[in-house]
Amino acid sequence: MTAAPRWFSQPYPPEGASAAEGIRNQLGRPELDLLTILVRESAQNSWDARIADHSGPVDYRIDMTTVSPAHAGAWRELLLAGAPSQRESFPLREILRQSSIRLLAVSDRGTRGLGGPTRADAFAAERDFVSFIRNIGEPRENALGGGTYGFGKGIFYVLSNTGTVLVHSRCRTENGGYETRLIGCTLWKSYSAPETNGQRRYTGRHWWGDVTGGFVEPLTGQNADSAVRSLGLRPFGTEETGTTVVVVDPALDGLTPKEAAGYVADTIAWHLWPKMISMPDRPAAMRFSVTCDGDGFPVPDPRETRPLNMFVTAYEKMIDSDGDRLHCKSPKRFLGRLGLEKRIMPPLEPSRASRMIGIEDIVHHVCLMRPAELVVTYRPGPKPPSVNLGYAGVFRGDESMDEIYAKAEPPTHDAWNPQSLKRPESTFVQTTFHRIGESLEKLLSLGGTARSGSSNVALGAASSFFSGLVGGAWGIGGATDYSKPGTTALRHRRGETGQNRDLEPLNGPQPSSGGHSIGPAGDDRADIAYGMEQRLSPESLGVSTPRRHPRVQYVGEPFFEDRGDVSLLVQNFRLPVPGPQQVQVDLAITLPGATGRETDPPIGAGMPELVGWEDSEGHVHGPKAMQIEGGDSLWRVLVLPAPDTMTEITVKVKAVPS
Repeated sequence: MTAAPRWFSQPYPPEGASAAEGIRNQLGRPELDLLTILVRESAQNSWDARIADHSGPVDYRIDMTTVSPAHAGAWRELLLAGAPSQRESFPLREILRQSSIRLLAVSDRGTRGLGGPTRADAFAAERDFVSFIRNIGEPRENALGGGTYGFGKGIFYVLSNTGTVLVHSRCRTENGGYETRLIGCTLWKSYSAPETNGQRRYTGRHWWGDVTGGFVEPLTGQNADSAVRSLGLRPFGTEETGTTVVVVDPALDGLTPKEAAGYVADTIAWHLWPKMISMPDRPAAMRFSVTCDGDGFPVPDPRETRPLNMFVTAYEKMIDSDGDRLHCKSPKRFLGRLGLEKRIMPPLEPSRASRMIGIEDIVHHVCLMRPAELVVTYRPGPKPPSVNLGYAGVFRGDESMDEIYAKAEPPTHDAWNPQSLKRPESTFVQTTFHRIGESLEKLLSLGGTARSGSSNVALGAASSFFSGLVGGAWGIGGATDYSKPGTTALRHRRGETGQNRDLEPLNGPQPSSGGHSIGPAGDDRADIAYGMEQRLSPESLGVSTPRRHPRVQYVGEPFFEDRGDVSLLVQNFRLPVPGPQQVQVDLAITLPGATGRETDPPIGAGMPELVGWEDSEGHVHGPKAMQIEGGDSLWRVLVLPAPDTMTEITVKVKAVPS
């Protein structure tokens, strides 16, 4: 290394300059946390820096590491040279003296790196280096890019407890070669320091690099490669270009490094899934990875992860002929395309990442994006009437609208705010929301219409919403013992936990096959009445014990369960009477306000379908009548429910002649 790198602190020039505090505050007070903003903003930078003719996807990765003992000495030696002496003005000094130095590195490859001139006063068509390292607020140069004015780069400094980053980049030069660049940057707060001629004021911006020319320049070539090896940073390949931004002492919001890595992996899936999915005519646009101290934390596959798979399906509908074309009528303007997907689904188990964007137990959101296909936000729509019914939408603005939607975004690019625009631009954004709302009303109304004065909502597929309307049902469908009239039947008794107790003999008339013989859960009066009837057993009356007839013992309440791309309705049951028996299922739908079961689909509704019978070992048998040996084995009936209805399941059984 021909010149030892040092820190250069920017003094206020006579004409004035931006204070570090003002630059740090340009992100405002976002609703998203710092790690989420980091993922969104850094990935946006990486996407905008992609190489147009690069054959593969953009590689984006986040690595959380600790400086190894072998490199800790170099960190202290190289990064303390020329540093301001005041601790409150330069907290990096204190961090480098600690025994453990934590780092968070954000890297991209398959991007062009930070090329162009290194001085802000130099003129050139390419200005990536000075735009990222030196200047603030430059307008974007990429048509249809994700970023706007570059304020998002401030998240790197805000995330660091020291306000310090190292920027390691490799780019192409004008003569067709490659150049490696390494520079350090600190953005903390303005301060005053005593000098020979009195106090001098500083902006709070500092750069670390080659200061031999009286102006700080990045280390380049062999000097940069030597410093990279000394610091233990990941080097570039011979013909590899891209950028790595190393955040020193990252703020992890109270999470451990491994917890933060898992959270970042989930956050990538929620905010960057459009870049992860491949289509028949194109591969995935970006490839993502997350590590912590060498251990990998896989980023969830959006096609296999609920409920992101619903947004993927909505995206596919949006780009296909199923997508709605949204227009503004006055003034006339094509706004973009919308795809919607509605499904019966189990209640969600929210994660930290989903809670951050407001998705809790139900997904009822439309993902907004611009042509760059980076998630702007998940806009909530009307809630479905049941936790077992959800919908997802994807709206992508048209290219002709990109500048308008971009101007409606705050510095963090996580909302469209029509109030920040003037007419007619504000009208276009407001109309976008109105048109999306109209499409959601159609989606949530059975057959697309609703009676005057009624709510335009879907009929819940789960009777957790309508359970009080159907006698003899808990949750979804029935949980019932069935037998023929005039025989000795067995009745369920439920404990306080809702689980089945032992079966008790029961004399007297019974409902016909298919009827409900159990009242609502917790009906103690019915239990008392049945208990009184059985005080005199058949044997005490001198009557022979009647033959035990086959019957169904339902176990627990029906529930939804994901099976691949669909959610099935599952009912556990047993056949407690020994011997070979044949079971079949009677499926019907029940609508709120109806007086009975519907075996023919109403207008706009399908019918539930039997998928199969699952034994205790998890083997699924065909969707027909099934012969089962009675006993203690637990069976499951699997049903694909009808959309927008309550599905009622009745398992029927009969003895098989020996």
